[in-house]
Amino acid sequence: MSDSSSIGTTSVPAPLFSDTGFVAPAQSDILAGVLADLNAAFGNVLNTDLSTPQGQLATSFTAALGDAYDQMLAVFNGVDPARASGRMQDAIGNIYFLSRKGATATVVTVICTGAAGTVVPQGTLVKDSSGNTYAADGAVVLDGTGTGVGTFSCTRTGPVPCPAQTVGVYQSVPGLTSVANPAAGVTGMAQEGRVAFEKRRAASVAANALGSLNALAGAVQGVEGVTAAYVADNSTAEPVTIGGVSLAAHSLYVCVNGGTDQDVALAILGKKPPGCGYTGTTSVSVSDPSSAYSTPPSYTVTFSRAVDTPLYFAVTLRNSAAVPSTAATDVQGAILTAFAADPNATIGGTVFASSYYAAVAALGAWVQIIEITTGTTANPTGFTTPMTIGQIPTLEAGSIAVTVS
Repeated sequence: MSDSSSIGTTSVPAPLFSDTGFVAPAQSDILAGVLADLNAAFGNVLNTDLSTPQGQLATSFTAALGDAYDQMLAVFNGVDPARASGRMQDAIGNIYFLSRKGATATVVTVICTGAAGTVVPQGTLVKDSSGNTYAADGAVVLDGTGTGVGTFSCTRTGPVPCPAQTVGVYQSVPGLTSVANPAAGVTGMAQEGRVAFEKRRAASVAANALGSLNALAGAVQGVEGVTAAYVADNSTAEPVTIGGVSLAAHSLYVCVNGGTDQDVALAILGKKPPGCGYTGTTSVSVSDPSSAYSTPPSYTVTFSRAVDTPLYFAVTLRNSAAVPSTAATDVQGAILTAFAADPNATIGGTVFASSYYAAVAALGAWVQIIEITTGTTANPTGFTTPMTIGQIPTLEAGSIAVTVS
């Protein structure tokens, strides 16, 4: 960059720092400036055609300077949490003592059947028809009818699909006779991406506080293996219904997908305001981790596990000679990919059919969408599908119907 105190002059325009940030000159203007400088240095008699040696040299200078400005812009954008990515985003996370989450595991709700009173220990493995194993997130106690429900996380991280009715007994437990998953599992994800990491970083700011719902949500979302969480409370003296779930008087409600029971309960205990009760279906005994206690007191923390709720799509396309024989499979793959990245496909969220038009249309010019509908039953006719604050949507290829007409 040049200024009035520089020795010599240049026709190459300088970058600017404006109210909108760093602004680099256009490469066409840089090239014109370099050619003018070279021509002036040789008495303004050079042929400045780009095919000449001097033209090639000017092009190289321009490319090098343009690349340098691009790198400067990347650095400047990298210090902005809204634009940072990769290592620069990791550095911002380090300020908040956050690390990017690795790939998450598929979580499936499993019904365990056997003798009444049987305890299926945390970590017990079940296996699906593809050979993938899943470990119990917490102990599952079979009730008087010999039935218990618990969540199991895949022992292999990443997007491992677990279709409905594919899980069976793998590790023997005395008193346990069978296991089943009525709904597909919530598919795991690859390493935490840029948008998800920034969203969690923003939420973590509140996690430094105590007692607030945002602090609780930030702490629970930071638990290893947790892929979604919802926090609500009822501060009144009467039961109230929030998001389709009844909350007891003066109680805290936390709904979670993923993570072990112990880790989730400990995160809640560390942020929960004293004195309030709980609404939930999973109770865990945890000890206060404060170093001030020689004999730490134990508390029972109660929360809920998100109920896997199968989602269905119906896609109708206009028929033409250009529609490939793989249309149905292609559309199913596109919707599954879009679903995995949909921020609304979470606990208490609302899935919009319109959010999937772009993913399907991107398959090619042959796609002419007549309609996309969604719902929680086969052959859906709705355009939105809301989840209660106790549900999380799941999706498998078999639940996406594609009609070409």
